Amino acid sequence: MKKFLQIFFITLGVIFFVLIVAGVYLYVADPYGIKPLIKSFTGGSESTVTSAGSPASKTNPLLTPAQNQTLKAVGIDPTTLPSKITPEMEQCFYAKLGATRANEIKNGAEPTMSDYFTARSCF
Repeated sequence: MKKFLQIFFITLGVIFFVLIVAGVYLYVADPYGIKPLIKSFTGGSESTVTSAGSPASKTNPLLTPAQNQTLKAVGIDPTTLPSKITPEMEQCFYAKLGATRANEIKNGAEPTMSDYFTARSCF
């Protein structure tokens, strides 16, 4: 019985260590782009002052106010998105999201997190 408990606790320790290492890797490397979400939940503040000293607008001219607010709510800074859509980007959006959803977003529908993560390679 003593041998079983020793093996059991060593196995739990190894599993715990692997989980810690995996968590650190996912946070540091950020392969899924979740660091902005974590910062928004923990209250990480972003600088809202530009180099000229005036408050930053934090909006993207290509997005509607509702789209800008949705992106801000999930921790994505709309100003980091491109302010001009190239034909290559548009083709990529249509390929990734499909014609129906891309047209809905183009006409003012709010993008979901799924839409963002699906099409983020187009940026």
